[in-house]
Amino acid sequence: MKTLTGLAAFAALIATPALAHHPLAGAEMTTFTHGVLSGIGHPVLGFDHLFFVIAVGIVAALSGRLLVAPLAYIAGMLGGIALITNGVGLPYVEFVIAGSLILLGGLAASGRAMAAPLAMALFAGAGLFHGWAFGETVTGQEAGMGAAVLGGYLLGLVAVQYVVSVAAGWLARWGISGAADIKPRLAGAVVAGVGLTFFLEASETAIFASLGLG
Repeated sequence: MKTLTGLAAFAALIATPALAHHPLAGAEMTTFTHGVLSGIGHPVLGFDHLFFVIAVGIVAALSGRLLVAPLAYIAGMLGGIALITNGVGLPYVEFVIAGSLILLGGLAASGRAMAAPLAMALFAGAGLFHGWAFGETVTGQEAGMGAAVLGGYLLGLVAVQYVVSVAAGWLARWGISGAADIKPRLAGAVVAGVGLTFFLEASETAIFASLGLG
């Protein structure tokens, strides 16, 4: 019970908006290096994205396509960024992102291998929404950034997420001694719990907004 309570408290902590910022804290992006740092920091400090990428690695490892499957997420993410930067909206982004954490965390917690094509389709579909959320930074706080800054941002964004997913998958594979191994399954359960926290938070925000209390 104490362990579950601790996990719940941790999930609530990381769901706070104050932690979901890039390392330059809103400072103006003016160089390629600034872009790289911002791209690296955004998914690492945005825990909804970080936990999803960790789950991608675990599920990719279970599917036997650790190095290839995460690229489907990367492609979907870049597609999502392209959508928002071209003025194309996506519905219920926060809910879909939270749902992707719950779904992928649950799959990882099951310890069962998913067919690689299905896993990659899931990664790419969820990646669209995660990428769209990243794109809000490009079109909002960092609007007007030059080509060098944007290139650095995208490079950092892609590199850090691929490295994290592969590292998480490698650790999961290293820890898997059988289908029932507790280590990667516990990690998946934590990811699903974090997703549920974000889902409840998004629901609360939507309810308050509908009541004019947001």
